Amino acid sequence: MTSYKIDEVATRSGLTKRTLRYYEEIGLLPPPQRSSGGTRLYSEADMQFLERMLITKEVLGFSLQELQAYMQTSEQLDQHRLEYRSVENNKEDQMKVLQNILGTLDKQLHYLKEKSKKIHNVKHELETLQIRALARIAKLNDEEE
Repeated sequence: MTSYKIDEVATRSGLTKRTLRYYEEIGLLPPPQRSSGGTRLYSEADMQFLERMLITKEVLGFSLQELQAYMQTSEQLDQHRLEYRSVENNKEDQMKVLQNILGTLDKQLHYLKEKSKKIHNVKHELETLQIRALARIAKLNDEEE
């Protein structure tokens, strides 16, 4: 099994070692395995989680708090998927797991809707300012003539 030290993870992710430690401290990143000497050893699964988290943060523009909540629901969804596979032969259990999946998806969609609302509000504010600036330019041009 390949493991990566924090220097390698920092280089690969573009984050600083300090940021990685901070993300671990606040619970955004799960604590990695440790060597007998206490060195952090990140697995390929840890790397994939970090990459998925960074893409989510960048694409959706989440704050750390929003990102933490979203990633927790993402992990729940992964767990539900595994659970669903384990109950393939039991229709009643499948229904329960599918209901849990729907609940988790509702949470994720809620986070996206909230972020979308904020983006829409900022966009509306900028468009309003743009309209006002264009109107003022037009008025100044009319006064010159």
